[in-house]
Amino acid sequence: MSDHIILSRRAFLKRCSLMAAASGLPLWLMERELAAAEGPAPTKSPNNRPGIALVGCGSMGQGDAGNASQYGDIVALCDVDQRHLSSAAQRFTKGGKAPATYTDFRKLLENKDVHAIINGTPDHWHSLINIAAAKAGKDIYSEKPLTLTIDEGRHVIKAVRRNKVVLQTGTQQRSSTRFRLACELVRNGRIGTLQEVHVFLPAGIRGGPFKKVAIPPEFNYDFWLGQAPAAEYVEERCHANFRWWYDYAGGPVTDWGAHHNDIARWGIGQEGPISIEARVVTPPLPDGYTTPSEFESTLMWANGVKQIVKTTLDDTPYGGIVKQDGQRNGIKFIGSAGWIWVNRNEITANDRQILTDKLPETAIRLEVSNNHMENFVTCMRSRKDPIANVESGHRSASIGHLIIIALRTGHTLRWNPAKEVFVGDNAREANKHIARQMRKPYDYRFAG
Repeated sequence: MSDHIILSRRAFLKRCSLMAAASGLPLWLMERELAAAEGPAPTKSPNNRPGIALVGCGSMGQGDAGNASQYGDIVALCDVDQRHLSSAAQRFTKGGKAPATYTDFRKLLENKDVHAIINGTPDHWHSLINIAAAKAGKDIYSEKPLTLTIDEGRHVIKAVRRNKVVLQTGTQQRSSTRFRLACELVRNGRIGTLQEVHVFLPAGIRGGPFKKVAIPPEFNYDFWLGQAPAAEYVEERCHANFRWWYDYAGGPVTDWGAHHNDIARWGIGQEGPISIEARVVTPPLPDGYTTPSEFESTLMWANGVKQIVKTTLDDTPYGGIVKQDGQRNGIKFIGSAGWIWVNRNEITANDRQILTDKLPETAIRLEVSNNHMENFVTCMRSRKDPIANVESGHRSASIGHLIIIALRTGHTLRWNPAKEVFVGDNAREANKHIARQMRKPYDYRFAG
């Protein structure tokens, strides 16, 4: 063996060791990840950069677009609030060239320079915009949760598949090495037979009543409301606070829940649960936000796994597990031979050997992505499905929708994940919540 090969191997192992020490991830995994990453970097040629449009120019949308600007050019912007639109236009003006601006996403979709959109709108606008973009032949990076209702997911899947566009759901934990490692270890029986999955979410906001004020002249409030029922304007209803109203979102169930329930489903390895029960822990205040700030839910899966999802403000120790954002926040997989805890900051287990022992070459391997936006742009070129494709986004969002239906009906419900209908007791009432009535003209016809 030549000195050059020996030195290269030593440098490689040193780099792996440094990465493992910095991340807390096992050395064998860092060796595998780094070896898989060896090769030519993706081209940064200006001739190979797609034109990307941002629809919904709030802070999350601008953050996504800033990330996307590493791989493509932000050529167009759309928002119903001129203040957000002006802010984004200033941010994404490059070399004196400003992106085209729109207040109606349908006009933006006519722009031939737009190859893909980032959908950073509130939840109740995700589906109609995604359907319209698919019909216009634009690829889609959509913020989570993918939909407001289970029925919307069926419509989005149909539009994406019929028009052969690429859709990436913004559940970016699918592109995290920590979460993928946890799910691979669980799927390969490293903690024995999976028995329970505990999902902890930060609590939501409790507030109200709110003072009605004049609609800002720069804000098209009726367009913002879209399919949701007409409602008097209060500042706390819109923009970042939309998620605490059932008309537009699902509170903590579909906020952090969209991320963690996606990982729970990835680790469980099935499409959806078969029974759901839920209760409100802290109810909303009268004339205030309508989603409960604290809840807990139990879901059973066909393979016998029990999933517990709950919000918590509790800062008491949880088996020595580190908290995140000042609250218990993460996922604990519990098996017959041990447990694994994972969140965005760490992965740990009751026995460190669960993590450090290398998986065999014959082990189940989950799809790999180490950068969610780059994975999306790569799939735009290859026309392959990204790691959080439309069906995955729909199935994971549906977990939150099922919990919300159980909370709102107050019933224990049985679910057929193959047919996507409630069955058994209380099914008739629950099935009415699979879809919601859309305020005209903002129904499916609005998407073209």
